[in-house]
Amino acid sequence: MEQNKISEILNRPMSQELLARDVTRLAYTAEDGTPRNVPIAFTWNGSEVVMCTSTNAPKLRHLRHNPMVALTIDTEVHPPKILLIRGRAELDLVEGIPDEYLQMNGSYHMTPEQRVEWEAEVRSLYDSMFRIVVTPTWAKLIDFETTLPTPVEELIRRREELRRG
Repeated sequence: MEQNKISEILNRPMSQELLARDVTRLAYTAEDGTPRNVPIAFTWNGSEVVMCTSTNAPKLRHLRHNPMVALTIDTEVHPPKILLIRGRAELDLVEGIPDEYLQMNGSYHMTPEQRVEWEAEVRSLYDSMFRIVVTPTWAKLIDFETTLPTPVEELIRRREELRRG
């Protein structure tokens, strides 16, 4: 997919709303060829999806083996709004806690006191973390109003062709 088309999709207002959410589903392939899909907190920096994980997370080994990933960010209402992103995961080891990790966990409702306690616990637990950085190479927004899943769009086209005869 061309970069200008990816940018156009990701800059749509609904895409921006979805990119401001807390959790994505990260899909990747394990070394044994089986699929994995894990919910993970993320942040969007305007050009990349950034996720953070512990240095002992099993997903790191699999991402080193095959860095191609797919992300799903969606809503829990009807009709759902869905943003699908594909890309290549780059792994970046950071000493201490990445700023993005603190940002992406900043939207949870905590009192200032709870936030101080949480951050102290995080800093005592992690000496370093990995940033998983995905630059989109493909994107699709499905809002069920202006865009539909591609197979549904195809069925609608076929139905219209049959009606026209």
